[in-house]
Amino acid sequence: MSEAIVVGAGPNGLASAVALARAGVAVTVLEAENEIGGGARSGELTVPGLIHDVCSAVHPMAVGSPFLCSLGLERHGLEWRWPEVDCAHPLDDGSAGVMLRSLEATAEGLGDDAAAWRRVFAPARSFDALTDDLYRPFLHFPRHPIRLVRFGLPAAMPATVLARAWKTPQARALFGGVAAHALTSLRQPMSSAVGMALIAACHRFGWAVARGGSQSIADALAAVLLEHGGKIETGVRVTELPTADLVLLDLAPAGVADLAGERLPGRIAHAYRRYRHGPGAFKVDFAVEGGVPWTNGRCRQAGTVHLGGPFEELAAAELEITRGRMPQRPFVLVSQQYLADPERSSGSVHPVWAYTHVPNGYDGDAEQALIAQIERFAPGFRDRIVASAARSTREIAESNHNYIGGDILTGANTPTQVLARPRFALDPYSTGIPGVFICSAATPPGAGAHGINGHNAAQSALRHLRQGDAPVRPATR
Repeated sequence: MSEAIVVGAGPNGLASAVALARAGVAVTVLEAENEIGGGARSGELTVPGLIHDVCSAVHPMAVGSPFLCSLGLERHGLEWRWPEVDCAHPLDDGSAGVMLRSLEATAEGLGDDAAAWRRVFAPARSFDALTDDLYRPFLHFPRHPIRLVRFGLPAAMPATVLARAWKTPQARALFGGVAAHALTSLRQPMSSAVGMALIAACHRFGWAVARGGSQSIADALAAVLLEHGGKIETGVRVTELPTADLVLLDLAPAGVADLAGERLPGRIAHAYRRYRHGPGAFKVDFAVEGGVPWTNGRCRQAGTVHLGGPFEELAAAELEITRGRMPQRPFVLVSQQYLADPERSSGSVHPVWAYTHVPNGYDGDAEQALIAQIERFAPGFRDRIVASAARSTREIAESNHNYIGGDILTGANTPTQVLARPRFALDPYSTGIPGVFICSAATPPGAGAHGINGHNAAQSALRHLRQGDAPVRPATR
């Protein structure tokens, strides 16, 4: 029996391990921390009884992931839950752009921009087929070329250009807040891509949360791995490249280069060293008595609330952080997972998850700026805070070495890296060392707890065992 070692027990490391174990490979996962999960961990961060997500919180791409859906994770405790409103973006006049799972209901709520919203996000109606291409490396023969072009043309635009499709401030802000998940300047080409994908995923699957916290995703994957004979060892920090038939690395490219050393071919080592990391995150978890007192009522029903004011203000703030400057009014993301999963709360005290975008490696304290943005749209919020726990870019990077400088996406969404990461290659999962592969969020299709990166890397590794040359294919349901 062939043997594999997977370094890193984040969602992608676990996904790759599961895919290999299901194919009959003996797999051992080595995790440096004392608990598995990587970006999908949960815990009591403020007061006893409140469950907070450490990083990844809302999962529009994971709930519809064809690989995760193929595993029967519900047998191991994974249960998806949805809020009444998927996402809201409040404005200073008390109104808000509101996104619902229903494309039609969302469009109707945007008034004069209804037709434009339907037109731009029509690909959501065939999102399942579209993922056949979106979840594969850029250099592949498309299975659905017409659908891919229809999605790709607006996705390739700068968000500042695509936003002109809408006239109302609510629709423009709603789109801009989702596009800002890319953590990049909204002026650059391809800055609409993440927003297009997340909104289309919402209109297909909704923005779900995992019951009991994102840790449930990692725990369910681990249970499937153990079910197929795999092993997990925690508290093991790998300092040199392991020896096995297959080695899969859930690491940032720089981490792969450090681990592989001179064994890495020169051109690939150069590409990994040049791989760019994007802006960082400054995160604050709150314990809030009675929840956030949003001025807009729909925000009180929303699992996710984006705070950045009108589109123009939001775009200006994102441009500042990419230039290394901290804006006075930064973009803030708030998640109220307890609305869909009330078991995370303790009586009338609720866990509220929030982070703001900051420059990579930012060493200042952004907590008050973050609170001020919430207070701007929810007066009285400060008075309801029972406890809080803040994490700087340095602390985020220390807790997960893939998050260099606080970059929770494991890579900047530059035009080049949106299309091809961590390097241009027919097989971007191959490190050039026979039997050694990279499976982190630095590979296609990018960040998220969907496990597709790990699945794709495992398929590349299995082809290596078979000495085949078939192209990487996505998982099937």
